[in-house]
Amino acid sequence: MDMLATVIKPMHREGFRFVAIFAAVTLVLFFIAEPLGWIGVGLTIWCYYFFRDPERITPLAEGLIVSPADGVVSMIEPAAPPAELGMGEAPLTRISVFMNVFNCHVNRAPIAGRIEKIAYRPGKFLNASLDKASVDNERNGLTIRMADGRQLGVVQIAGLVARRIVCEVAEGLQIETGQRFGMIRFGSRLDIYLPDGVAPLVCLGQTMIAGETVLADLTATGPARLGAPR
Repeated sequence: MDMLATVIKPMHREGFRFVAIFAAVTLVLFFIAEPLGWIGVGLTIWCYYFFRDPERITPLAEGLIVSPADGVVSMIEPAAPPAELGMGEAPLTRISVFMNVFNCHVNRAPIAGRIEKIAYRPGKFLNASLDKASVDNERNGLTIRMADGRQLGVVQIAGLVARRIVCEVAEGLQIETGQRFGMIRFGSRLDIYLPDGVAPLVCLGQTMIAGETVLADLTATGPARLGAPR
């Protein structure tokens, strides 16, 4: 049973109709030519896994900021938060987590707090790994007010093949660390804007697990971490 659970994961409700569409097309492909049908089976399985929504074990020590997305850290750099978040114009440390089409795309809250603002902005669908995607692409941002009064920004950014950002929370809601708050369909990126003076505890190229990997610690006083491939 444990082995079965490692293969079969719960699916996000956004995925049911897509899996149904893939399965229906697969049946048609079998009528056309059996090899095409088996290709459809593979794509249907991929679609199911794209929308998987596994349980995660979130570390709950005070001050921990966790990754809101599965994927790879593609950028760590100072950048001004999007103006619509109302976090000011001063550069903050931005951590970008790039999700490819094989990652789990369910997004989770990086820290507990009150959702002070949700701001959607239409835009382009450039490759989400590009720096200018933060400015030009369709995006949806959340400003989270933490218990100590500081703010943290997290921005869902649509990618090259992403065509819908899903946000399942509302302004004024109290959200918990690791709580699901949305997803992006088919490839994308999340930007996290740390509070001023908070150093990242992750490195470029590091693999993230949403709701589990610690990005930063509000109580830490050390410098940003460095990393090297081994």
